Amino acid sequence: MNEIIEDQYHVEVAFFQYNHYREKISGDVFLSKRIPEENRVLGVLSDGMGHGVKANVLATLTATISINLSQEHKNANTIADIIMKALPVCSERKISYATYTIIDISIDAETVNILEYDNPQTILMRGKRIYEPNWVMMLLDKQGTDIRERDLKTCSFRPQLGDRIISCSDGVTQSGLGMGMTIGWGRNSVINYIRELIEINPTISAGDIAEKVVKRSAANDQQTPKDDITCGVFYFRQPRKIIICTGPPFNMEQDYEFAQKLKTFPGKKIIAGATTTEIIARELNRPVTDEPMVDNTLPPSSFMEGIDLVTEGVLTLSKVIKMLDNLKNPNFPFGNGPADKMCKLLLESDKIHILVGTKINESHHDPNLPVEIEIRRNLMQKLIKVLTDKYLKVVNVEFM
Repeated sequence: MNEIIEDQYHVEVAFFQYNHYREKISGDVFLSKRIPEENRVLGVLSDGMGHGVKANVLATLTATISINLSQEHKNANTIADIIMKALPVCSERKISYATYTIIDISIDAETVNILEYDNPQTILMRGKRIYEPNWVMMLLDKQGTDIRERDLKTCSFRPQLGDRIISCSDGVTQSGLGMGMTIGWGRNSVINYIRELIEINPTISAGDIAEKVVKRSAANDQQTPKDDITCGVFYFRQPRKIIICTGPPFNMEQDYEFAQKLKTFPGKKIIAGATTTEIIARELNRPVTDEPMVDNTLPPSSFMEGIDLVTEGVLTLSKVIKMLDNLKNPNFPFGNGPADKMCKLLLESDKIHILVGTKINESHHDPNLPVEIEIRRNLMQKLIKVLTDKYLKVVNVEFM
């Protein structure tokens, strides 16, 4: 893997949505997936016709087919043809029942490919200015009919650090229609609003832009959205890195190297485990002081100079995994407990390096329990899974 390209930018992905004001489920579906072995990021936004359960089912079907075919490197014609054949056609409007925007980002190849059908045209902000790639219109026949699909187009371009790709459903661009806006908010007004957000905060996150665009759209509809409103954002920025050290190294001779890996890591640092803390404090000659207990379900965290968080090991990591797995909103206001702090640090980071010592901690090992190293490995596997699958984090693990 080309380390220069990999570290050139990280793709932050986020979305936000409101349902139609009478519905409990959204007719818009946004799916995203990171493929670490290919250094690719995929995203799909589909808008099912109408709103409610039926729209959600059709949008889910479209988004799922789209992301699976994209992962298999199918070309734009094949993807569009398969989706058209899979979806029914409205007998009145003579168009497919769901729109879609598919964004395929290859970090190694430094390319972005977008395939779009009938959604508001994807917005690309290069810094605070709009950048319009060269869109190519596609015409495909619906097999067995004389229906021509409309607004089916594709584009490719080379991304730059600072780029933002914004995809939205027509609940955004048509918000305000009938509420004082003759043709709705419109794409140009959405662009101007996003430009204002970036001018105020040049490093504004993907999640903040998505949330602000959706909330402004709902405000245009006087807080009673007449359609499902969804905005997905892809932000190309420098990666934020963090390391977690947990467990003592297998050989005591590795303690110094273990501590140096933590010390020289170019990012934030977490130590999880009392024995691990003792080893690093000794090898780096840094004192450790206890902090007040905040979470009565966990031992208190500690303070060590140069380390962002020092916690107990297994119990804290177990609670972190549970919290992350059950978290519904990434902007959840975490408390000050050790697990809360670790969750916040992990969610704020893009690339997470986990350094795992493989020595059995004899002072804590219980022969009636499974081997401790397996407990530690299982915890790491669960943590990696939730970070990669749910939050699209890039996670590397090193055992010592």
